Amino acid sequence: MNAVWIAAALLTAGFVGWPVTALVFRLARTIDDKADAAAAGAGRDGADDPSADVTVDSPATADSPAAEDRATADGGNTVNGDITVGAGTAATPASAGDAPATRILRGGAIIGVLERLAVCLAILAGQPVAIAYVVAIKGLGRFAELKETPVAAERFIIGTLASMLWAAGVAAFTKVVLLG
Repeated sequence: MNAVWIAAALLTAGFVGWPVTALVFRLARTIDDKADAAAAGAGRDGADDPSADVTVDSPATADSPAAEDRATADGGNTVNGDITVGAGTAATPASAGDAPATRILRGGAIIGVLERLAVCLAILAGQPVAIAYVVAIKGLGRFAELKETPVAAERFIIGTLASMLWAAGVAAFTKVVLLG
């Protein structure tokens, strides 16, 4: 019977964790939007805010056709929920004629499932130190992207913490209540 509970815990941690993490991202975005609206109401310009959750897409004016086409094509810096950047970096804006935006932090959903499985398995096996290895490998693998794009670093931290807390919670519940 223990094998069934362990398998159920791994499946729950690995695959049910994705909607939980997506919900945390949505909540974080809602909080950011409210803060941006409050800042705009106080006379601050959101484009000048270094903590704003946007990437610089173009120096073109808002009413130019090129800027409008890019804004609708990438959904305002996202493609199917993924963060995007233009051909330039966040510090160096892309010009109107550059290539379309590219996704950053690709493969996050697959990495998240593997991360949650590893964390859950480490706790169930009584080896919580293995979680440090998971975090180290994940951080080293994403270091270049995180260094170049502050928005990616914020998303990485939020996603990792939400994902790991979910997996640790599932594993702890399973170990204490179901396998107890």
